[in-house]
Amino acid sequence: MPRVPKKQMQFSFTYVAMALAVLFILQGFLLRPRPVAQTYNRFHELLDQGQIAEALIGADRIQLLVKPHAKLTADEEKAIKQNQPLAARWAGAEPERLFEVTRIPGVDDKTLLEELIRKDVVFAGRIESTFWRDVLLGWILPIGVMMLIWGFASRRLMQGGIGQALTIGKNRARIYSEQDIKVRFDDVAGIEEAKAELLEIVRFLKTPERYQRLGGQIPKGVLLVGPPGTGKTLLARAIAGEAGVPFFSISGSEFVEMFVGVGAARVRDLFEQAKTKAPCIIFIDELDAVGKSRSAGPAGLGRHDEQEQTLNQLLVELDGFDTSKGVVLLAATNRPEVLDPALLRAGRFDRRIAVDLPDVRGRVQILQVHLKKIRYAPGLDVDRIAARTPGFSGADLANLVNEAALLAARHDHEQVEMADFEEAADRLTAGIERRSRVLAPHEKNVVAHHEAGHALVAALVAHADPVHKITIIPRSMGSLGFTMQLPIEDKALQSKPELEDRLAVLLGGRAAEELVFGQVTTGAHNDIERASQIARHMVYELGMSERLGPVSYLAPGGGRYLLANDAFGGRGIPVSEATAELLDAEVAGFIRRAHERASEHLRTHRAGLERLAVRLREKETLDGDELAAALADATRDDAALPAPAPPAPPPRAASS
Repeated sequence: MPRVPKKQMQFSFTYVAMALAVLFILQGFLLRPRPVAQTYNRFHELLDQGQIAEALIGADRIQLLVKPHAKLTADEEKAIKQNQPLAARWAGAEPERLFEVTRIPGVDDKTLLEELIRKDVVFAGRIESTFWRDVLLGWILPIGVMMLIWGFASRRLMQGGIGQALTIGKNRARIYSEQDIKVRFDDVAGIEEAKAELLEIVRFLKTPERYQRLGGQIPKGVLLVGPPGTGKTLLARAIAGEAGVPFFSISGSEFVEMFVGVGAARVRDLFEQAKTKAPCIIFIDELDAVGKSRSAGPAGLGRHDEQEQTLNQLLVELDGFDTSKGVVLLAATNRPEVLDPALLRAGRFDRRIAVDLPDVRGRVQILQVHLKKIRYAPGLDVDRIAARTPGFSGADLANLVNEAALLAARHDHEQVEMADFEEAADRLTAGIERRSRVLAPHEKNVVAHHEAGHALVAALVAHADPVHKITIIPRSMGSLGFTMQLPIEDKALQSKPELEDRLAVLLGGRAAEELVFGQVTTGAHNDIERASQIARHMVYELGMSERLGPVSYLAPGGGRYLLANDAFGGRGIPVSEATAELLDAEVAGFIRRAHERASEHLRTHRAGLERLAVRLREKETLDGDELAAALADATRDDAALPAPAPPAPPPRAASS
């Protein structure tokens, strides 16, 4: 049986007690009937007719119980029913006929009693209590209501504006005890080098004397750097879980408020609280939100006083706290280039650990961790899934496994199969299939030739990645089809011929449209965009232009190219007009030469292009052995075969 939190139980008991008090006060309305006010004349009429059964005589009132068979007026019957208690109404009981008469001053009590005796009326005396009227209703109840209103208003104020104002300088870190953290290094896969580096932090937190006896000091700050989704936060929690120490988790944006000085106060409070729980770990996620460089922009434009004060206080705390007390600061960011240099100097964040995207072996390890959570088919080829997902982060792979499980449930599979993973990977990379979007016959023919051009050029050039799948089924991300290539192995380096072949493959679709239809469409816009990015990368950053030589034209700090008459951030020397024209010419030259190579390959294998496009129109999707056979047929020597007749040109709209 789940346990009810103590605070919730106290809250419930308070309201139960209040409800019982209200019921006690209102018992007269709920349990006892209220008498109907009547005149003294009517009292004598009923008395003379012998209709009164009992009388209760008080100091100033007489309460009468009328006999059940007495004849009363319609108004009196209605008033009696309205004055019955709620409980009697719900039960449907016979109403009690109660009247109440105010005594007339000067009437002799002896005469009244003689009349009651003569009519055989049972009577008794009653001492009137003034407690309910004068004390409870006059003093206790109003004061109690005022106290309840005041308590409710005070609680709302403490939870709202005033309470926030009083606690605005307190840190907002979420504190996890050693029992709360269940993550261990075994739950973090694909980043073995980073785990090996951080194992030293774990050993220090467990046995600090091992390092102190040799005079060594653990780094004050450890900065985890890597793309989003690579497991930086998970790795920090795993360190705390392995060391068995409390874990303070806070985001960099939670330090900065609209009030100047609040962020600095929160930094001080965070470190003071951490010292009381040492040994422990402080983890600041998205450090760039508070640690952005103070000299960003021309003449310091874009700086914020509150952010700068918070950063200054963080620098002071990093200088002031002693690592021998067992407090270790971890931080994570995916934008290390924007951090202030004062944060990264020795003595503050001494160690920087890269948490990169996993390679194929790392992806296998990550998939094995997440596959433990689902029921998958025996013999599932994890290596193939890992090779199918280059560039996926740990978060992407977790999403892939979950998406495959959802697809298996949608298809009523007993287990998650390889086909579910293939479909999930396609959905994550290209979007959801839109089979409801029916292409016109000519559009389908254009898309088939476009994708066949990509695949055929990839099969003909020397350094292209193998083609894994071709489809002309529209997807939700705007594509009418795609050609998927998968690398045989993850490469750390790429040569100039390899990049030139990538350009040729990207422009193969555009070249096929020009060759077959004599005109181009908008279908190649994404190909041209990606090709332009690669060409600029080769010219501006990698120095692969023979005319420009090994020179980088990136702005200081990276992120932008130096253009003519544009000094980035007020620093550096902008390139001249002549150099800018040469840069543009070299980028265009790489793209033009790649387009010519793709066109030449397609002209040589024109018949193979047609056969591949026809098969693609029929099947809509080619992969596996069927794709291998189609590419082998398309790339064979067709010099002895007659050239196929060109397809009919598309219909042209009449000019208006």
